[in-house]
Amino acid sequence: MLNVAFKEWAGICAKLASGEQSLILRKGGIAEEAGEFRPEHPRFWLYPTYFHEPADVERPPPGTVILSHWVEVAAVEYAERLEQILHLRGLHGWTEATIRQRFDYRSPGLYVLTLKVFRGSRHTVIESPEYAGCKTWVHLAEPLSTEGSTPVLAEGTWAIVAEEIAERLKHY
Repeated sequence: MLNVAFKEWAGICAKLASGEQSLILRKGGIAEEAGEFRPEHPRFWLYPTYFHEPADVERPPPGTVILSHWVEVAAVEYAERLEQILHLRGLHGWTEATIRQRFDYRSPGLYVLTLKVFRGSRHTVIESPEYAGCKTWVHLAEPLSTEGSTPVLAEGTWAIVAEEIAERLKHY
């Protein structure tokens, strides 16, 4: 059971759900404790947002959100050099222009969250005013079951992808 969700662009959620992507790039909005970055929650539902999405992204009926995939955070890295993020090309859905804009916003750097993605049951959630706004975390009114979930990528495939992310970050 999970009662927390992480807001992310719907297009990125779709790439995570399909196995095309196993990482999230994030500027901030996630609290730091003891001077060391950690996501507030190590497991969470992906909450697709549509504010900056193109018209071709499938949207649920107004006032609802579909939660069907959740993740476990396997690693968190902070990329201080733009080259590190650019070297992740092909492993995420951001354009180079978006990377450059987000990397330089306020202060240089981006967090890279390596994720293990799970396909769960499809939950239709009614959006409430508490869920609105530009915030990362949504605390759901009721916990949603993760029972019967399956990994999007087989363990061996996921391990190869996770290692590639780590290697690319390390070598730049």
